[in-house]
Order: sequence, then structure tokens, then C-alpha cells
Amino acid sequence: MKKVVVFAAHPDDELLGEGGTIRRLADEGVSVHAVILAEGLTSRCIKRSDLNPLELTRLQEDARKAAKEVGYAGIDFCGLPDNRMDGMELLNIIKMIQSYIEKYRPDTIFTHHHGDLNVDHKITCEAVLTAARPVGAYGVEKIYAFETPSSTEWNYTYREPFRPNVFFDVSDTIEAKIRGMACYTSETASYPHPRSPEALRALASYRGSSVGFKMAEGFMLLRETVPIISQR
Repeated sequence: MKKVVVFAAHPDDELLGEGGTIRRLADEGVSVHAVILAEGLTSRCIKRSDLNPLELTRLQEDARKAAKEVGYAGIDFCGLPDNRMDGMELLNIIKMIQSYIEKYRPDTIFTHHHGDLNVDHKITCEAVLTAARPVGAYGVEKIYAFETPSSTEWNYTYREPFRPNVFFDVSDTIEAKIRGMACYTSETASYPHPRSPEALRALASYRGSSVGFKMAEGFMLLRETVPIISQR
């Protein structure tokens, strides 16, 4: 794993399910970029135009501060409508994601779980899988789905449950994730909210205990391609 891109629907999604893993990968020399598709915040208003543009500017500033805490090499903002991506043509979202895959040429992609309650998460996952379909000489080798506290566990239909089958030990990096989340002045929450520091630590402890780690982040491996390595 040399180059990683995280495709997240909203600011803070690039940390919630994988912040400790990103810090660990960055410490191991992996180049990691985040691509944030939707602008965030505007869904809390009746109309997108009701939000003060300065609040979006602050949110992006918070995201950049958070990115430094967990070791992202860079972060891109696409500015799509918040929680309104289902009103867009899916093909346009796919082509946008394709452009970033072509730009960064990642070996590995992390993105949302398709079973999340949030509609933007579902669309992001579907668009990523389509954009990263294995055609041509270059292909993404691994695609992981992460869980997003306050979305993944709130889909009570259980039609597409999140069943992690890959676990990254984040015992040494979980606090970087907590510090990163603290950078988000508009997204922080107090316990027992799932995005609170206490709840994030508890989730990491639970995921870790299931595989013998003190702290872990769990992922679903959506696809892996294993090419032949030429021998000379």
C-alpha cells in the first residue's frame, strides 16, 4: 500500500471511521489524500443559500487542521450539495471521482459503506465502485468500506449490515483521530453522541477486542485484485 485516497461524503467523514488508520499509514510512509464530495452544513438550512458562506469557509479550515492531525498529504473539496446528492445525476459524480482516481492513481481506496443511513454515503460508495471498476492497464488493488458513527449504526433495517473483515491496529494512533475530530468546531458532540471522544474510543476498543488489539478500526473489504508479479 503506497498511495491511498479516501473518498468521503462530508467533512469529518474522512476521520470518523478511519482517522486512526490514516495516521498509522502516514507514519508508515504511505501518501494519503482525502476527497470530500459534499460541502457539509447546508442541509441544516431550508435552502442552501440560507447558510452564511463564511461558515463553509470555516468548515474547510477545520478540515485542513484535522487533516494535519491524522497525516493527510492533501485534501480536496468538491462542493456538491449536502445531503442532496440524490438530486444529481450519478454519472456526473462518477466522472468527478474518476478524475481524482486518474490524478492520484491510488493503490487503495477507502470509502463509505453502502448500507449507511445517510443518502450521500450510499451514493458515494456506489459512485466509487463504478469509477474504480477494473478496466484497462491500471487498476485500484483494494477498496475498503469504513463505518461512520451516527450513520452506519442508525440504519435499523439491517438490509446491508456493516460486517468488518479487516482490522487495523490503531492502539498508538487513536488519539490523533480524537485530536482531529476536535478541530471540527461545528461537528463536535458530547457523550453519549456516537461522534463524541468517549464513544469513538469505545468503538475502537470494541473493534480491537474482537481481534486481540487494544484499539482497532474495522473495514469491509469490498474488492481486491491480485496481479501477477513478474519475476526476472
